[in-house]
Amino acid sequence: MASTPPIIAPSILASDFARLGEEARAVEAAGADWLHIDVMDGHFVPNITIGPDVVKALRPHASIPFDVHLMIAPADPYLEAFRNAGADIISVHPEAGPHLSRTLQRIRELGAKAGVVFNPSTSPSAIEHIMDQVDLVLVMSVNPGFGGQSFLSSQLKKIETLRRMIDASGRDIILEVDGGVTPQTAPQCIAAGATALVAGTAVFRGGPAAYADNIRALKAG
Repeated sequence: MASTPPIIAPSILASDFARLGEEARAVEAAGADWLHIDVMDGHFVPNITIGPDVVKALRPHASIPFDVHLMIAPADPYLEAFRNAGADIISVHPEAGPHLSRTLQRIRELGAKAGVVFNPSTSPSAIEHIMDQVDLVLVMSVNPGFGGQSFLSSQLKKIETLRRMIDASGRDIILEVDGGVTPQTAPQCIAAGATALVAGTAVFRGGPAAYADNIRALKAG
């Protein structure tokens, strides 16, 4: 079990899209540590969400870090736009371009933290030889593309494997989990070695009056 509470990053995918600025302010006030922003292109994943302009419009509404997950391919042409829009962390999938190392290097050159995202079928070996370029690892515990899916417990072993890799590297790499995270599954993720949790439905369920309690329930895991 983690000695400190996990970082909680509410996913705006589950928020009221007609009130994005208000929703960002509300979850920050309720105790969110980061704001998780899912960017989907309808090509790499079967859904379309938002682009850099929306991230830029959201930026003045929250002071917490923007954790931007790019489910787009290719990702490289858009890194600068998302960084300029206010992304503090930019995470990409190994499958989204031919040269993961180069992509991570570019994210860090732009002044953001660089993350690598693992789909359920992606092997942890994808980062084995480039750990020195990784600031964050994100394990998808659902297939990416849509919110509200059920947690894939098969990914707990992957979280454990990545935890061992991170510890062996001696680097302070954040291990994040996204997909089906609830007060019931959060303790399993933390026990496996996760230090950050993305939650959509589990945070935004019940409306703004419930956000603080929802976040506390996740941190209690």
